[in-house]
Amino acid sequence: MIASHPLQNKQVMVPRAEEQAGAFSRLVERYGGIPVEIPLIAFRPVPLTEKSLSTIKNIHNYDWIVFTSNVTVNTFLSHQEVNAELFPKVAAIGEKTRQVLREHGIHVDFMPSEYTAEGFVQEFLKFVKPGTNVIIPKGNLARELIAASIKQQGGRAEELVIYETYMPEKAQTRLTSLLKENQLDIFTFTSPSTVDHFINTVREHSLAAAIEGKVVACIGPVTKRKAEKAGLTVHVCPEKYTVEEMLKDIVKLLTRKL
Repeated sequence: MIASHPLQNKQVMVPRAEEQAGAFSRLVERYGGIPVEIPLIAFRPVPLTEKSLSTIKNIHNYDWIVFTSNVTVNTFLSHQEVNAELFPKVAAIGEKTRQVLREHGIHVDFMPSEYTAEGFVQEFLKFVKPGTNVIIPKGNLARELIAASIKQQGGRAEELVIYETYMPEKAQTRLTSLLKENQLDIFTFTSPSTVDHFINTVREHSLAAAIEGKVVACIGPVTKRKAEKAGLTVHVCPEKYTVEEMLKDIVKLLTRKL
């Protein structure tokens, strides 16, 4: 920890699910801040239909499988029916997603330079020909942009919902308490769902005043747009969509203010 760092003694909201918060919190501490872990978002597998189970067993019938997050990878691979040796070509969005796949011994054949659905589509469609068969495991709130774009290109895209997103009740209670006590200095958001869950809590308990004058940071333009639509002023949105780059940009912002 660097004592002279602008994040010194700043309490930074870490909105990740408990099992994912560790690395984020360590980065906050590295920059001198105090991580406050509030899992605004959590994930749980959904029961799969017989059709879905059959799809997983016959994964080799597809040309590509697209993983949009490490949560998608871990949830998909948790099903006993999965045989990674039969995987088609693999596309991944984001360094963390590729890292988790590699940890499972799965080679990534394509990853876009921009870690968004829009960036992915722009670069991936060159691989899509009429009849190209793509499967996309996803969460219940994920957008349909990738599948729709593949279909417009003449390919076939099947979306497979394997988990749902929710906000733990304990997290909502803790967030409410911290906002009422004015205990948070920096709010970070890692997905549109984290924004939704945060704003719902703020509105439910009339806590808008607790956000005023605080730093708001988002990873990625989609999350930024969601935050701005909800009425938040976004001060930081890094060009590279990672937690580390977001924290670096927060530091730059605070340094300019000193």
